[in-house]
Formats: sequence, C-alpha cells, structure tokens
Amino acid sequence: MMRREGLPDRFVVIGGGISGLSSAFYLLWEAHLRGRAAVVTLVDPSERLGGKINTLKRDGFVIEKGPDSFLARKTPIIDLARDLGIAHELVGTNPAAKKTYILHKGKLHAMPPGLVLGIPTEIAPFAKSSLLSWGGKLRAFMDFLKPASKDTDDESLGDFLTRRLGPEVMERVAEPLLAGIYAGDLRKLSLQATFPQFKEAERKHGSLIRGMRANKRKAGAVPSAGPSSLPAAVRSSVFMTFRGGLATMIDALNEALVDVDRRLGVKAVAFRQNDPMTDGEDVAPYEVLLSSGEVLDADGIVITAPAFDAADLLEPHINVDALRAVQYVSVANVVMAFDKKNFGIDFDGSGFVVPRSEGTTITACTWTSAKWLHSSPSNKVLLRCYVGRSGDEEVVDLPDDQLTEAVRKDIRDVMGITATPLFTEITRLHKSMPQYPVGHLQETAKLRTKLRSEMPGVWVTGAAFDGVGLPDCIRQGKEAAVGVYKSLFGEFK
Repeated sequence: MMRREGLPDRFVVIGGGISGLSSAFYLLWEAHLRGRAAVVTLVDPSERLGGKINTLKRDGFVIEKGPDSFLARKTPIIDLARDLGIAHELVGTNPAAKKTYILHKGKLHAMPPGLVLGIPTEIAPFAKSSLLSWGGKLRAFMDFLKPASKDTDDESLGDFLTRRLGPEVMERVAEPLLAGIYAGDLRKLSLQATFPQFKEAERKHGSLIRGMRANKRKAGAVPSAGPSSLPAAVRSSVFMTFRGGLATMIDALNEALVDVDRRLGVKAVAFRQNDPMTDGEDVAPYEVLLSSGEVLDADGIVITAPAFDAADLLEPHINVDALRAVQYVSVANVVMAFDKKNFGIDFDGSGFVVPRSEGTTITACTWTSAKWLHSSPSNKVLLRCYVGRSGDEEVVDLPDDQLTEAVRKDIRDVMGITATPLFTEITRLHKSMPQYPVGHLQETAKLRTKLRSEMPGVWVTGAAFDGVGLPDCIRQGKEAAVGVYKSLFGEFK
C-alpha cells in the first residue's frame, strides 16, 4: 500500500510532449477514480509544452510545423478530445481529395483503388497499375500460393513484404507509403512493432492479400471510422485533426492541467531510489534531480523522454540496452504558401509519396490546402514537403536557402510549379523519429517487467515504445498512469 496515507500522491512526469501531457492528465483522472489526491509535477527542457506538436497561425493559414493529423480508427485521441470537451473541433479530410500518388520514373502515378497500407486488396486495379512491371505484379500475386511462415519470431517489415509480395511492391509501393510514418528503412524496422496486422493476416488467412482483404471487409461492416457520437462528415474520414490545428489539444490539456506544477526550461538529470530502512520512513520513495539543482520528491515517476534521454536516467539503475537499440532519424518539413491565381494547378488529391530510388530531395508532398480545407484561405494554396529519412539525413541541415531551392526544384520537376511562394516555413525536427529494431517489443517488455519489480512506481513510455502516432502516444500515457498506480498498490499479478 502506498505510504503517506491521507496525504497526496506525488508524481513527477518527465517530458512535456503529448505522451507526458496525457500521462499527467490520466494520473489525475486515475487518482480521482481511486478517491485519492495527487500532486503532479511536469518537467521538460523546452520552454513550451506540446513537444513536436506546434501549430502556426499566419495570414489566415493553419500550418502544422510538426505532426498534422492522426488516424481516426485509433480512438484514444478521440476519447481524450471528448474528455477535454473539444470533440466538436474535430475535422476530417476533404472528401473530394481522396487520390494519392506515387512518384515513379519522375512521373506521378495514382495509387490503384483498393490499396491498403501498400497491400493490394482489389486485383483488377492493381493489375492495371503503371507503377509495376508485369513481373512485379505476378510476383505479388504469388502471395496467394506461397504458404504462410510458421516462424513466430519477429522479422523486419521489409523482409516480410519482400517474402510475401516481392521486391518491386516493397520498394515502389510499400516503402514510400509505410516508411513515411517512421522515416525509416523497412529492412531494419520491426514487423511486430510497426504493422503486426500483416503477420496476423498471413497466419490467419495463409496470404497477406487475402488477410488484408478480409480486414477491409470487416472494417467496411462498421458504419464509419469514428464513434457514432461524432458528426457524420468526420466519422467517414480516415484521418482527422482539429479545425484550429493540433495545438487545440495542447491548449485544452494545458488548461485541464492548470493545477499541475511545471518545471519548464530545465531537465531531469537523475533520480534516486530511497530506502526507508536506511534513509528513514518519512523519506520519499524517489527523488528527482533537475538541472536547476532542485530536487523533487516522488512516489511515482513517469519518463516519457526520447529513448536516449530515458536511457541516461535509467542506466544507473537497470540494463538499458533495449533503449539504446532505438535509433532516431532527423527530418524536416518545408511549408510553402502560394497565391492561387499565380499557381496554375488544381489538385485532385491529397499529395504524393516518393520511393528512395527516385533520388529527389523530398520524400513526400502533401497538397495541404486540398486535403484540409480549413488550412488555407480559399484563394491561396498551401504545400507541405518532407525531407530526411534513414540514410539521408544530411539534407535536413542544409541552409534555409539551399533547402528551399532543392525542394522548389523537386516540385518544379514533378508538378511543373514555377510560382514564387508568398512565404516559406522550415521546421527541422532533429532525432525525432524512433526506429523500432527487430525484437523491439520483446526487449522493451523485459525492461518494463524488470523496472516494475525493482522500482515500483517508475514507468517509462512514449513514442520510443509502442507507436509513434498521436493516438498511440495518448494510449501509452493513459496506460502509464494506470500502470504506475497499479504498481504502487501492488496490483500487478
């Protein structure tokens, strides 16, 4: 049982991004459910909360400098929006901009209908696609005949897709689509930690295509992606965001956490586990040392910092090889605004992705003003181009003028855009994309189990563990809050 009966439970949350804010929010929520009082202190080296989420409002534009949306089928973020009273602010994508393109040999090719996460679920459109050679298509259809692997060990996402569908589908279709989520190399990313549904489809249906087709039919039996309490226009969208940008959620969390103590602009540099036998019964179970010299007493600690910072904090106490194995990739985005009357193009989709083999600076381009109607005045155009991925990170640190010119050359070559931007916003996100190695889930599970037994009340979570998307981070924040309380009360079996 937690000590200090009748006094508030003291928690320190390390990291003020969406994982940390969610952890803080749900720690207070869990305390309320248990009829306990809690004091939460949030620590972050930045002067602002929100981590990578950063919305810029400029000249009537809503510009995301970090992530720009989330998958609607992953409901933890919708649940949080409802808990915060901002669900009415949710918006979906423009239904008239459903097409997505892939760059192949310098030209844009529409993705064939029925493509789900790069996996074909409709044969005829895939067979007609100009993206692949006939040999590549026939190799993909061998998936129907190849027996399912009986090996249950983790493997790389790239190796799995090559084994099931062949190298062409992996390199020309799946890689640009899926690698964009992680900015990673599919041949190094863990299958189980990224797309476990692929392995399950193979196991259950003997074929990846058959399995994904069955999943699609099952999803189609559900009326819409979002909960029925949301407006129909939003429920039917695959992706969602907030009308005023993702900062809407950060602002709402900031307001909900008004009573949470903040230590911004300082870093948690170490923590100590006290022993009541030697340090006295009144001493806090943990003490967290900040770079300012302040020491915070804590009954529980939630660490949501990047893996390399979390490893530094935990290394004096526990083996952190699982955290050190998570490498990070640096990326940047270049957002350009244009006057529509000088632009000369009407978009019929939401953007395009670029395979590594194309040799461009950009890895993808979102036609933001077409995809998100709230993001731009009706007489303007907004483009967002992405640069940087595993093995190609140097471009992120090019000087602004060189980076802008390289991006403008790509959009000129690919789309014929010669108009001069009204303005350009460049955001560099250094070491921002965690790369899950093969065996990641098993190794991090061992780390957490050991942590739970040796340091009850200390929890490590965030994008480095079990999903990089906003809903995944929010889910993990909530799990951390529940897990910390369970750990402190000895409720784990």
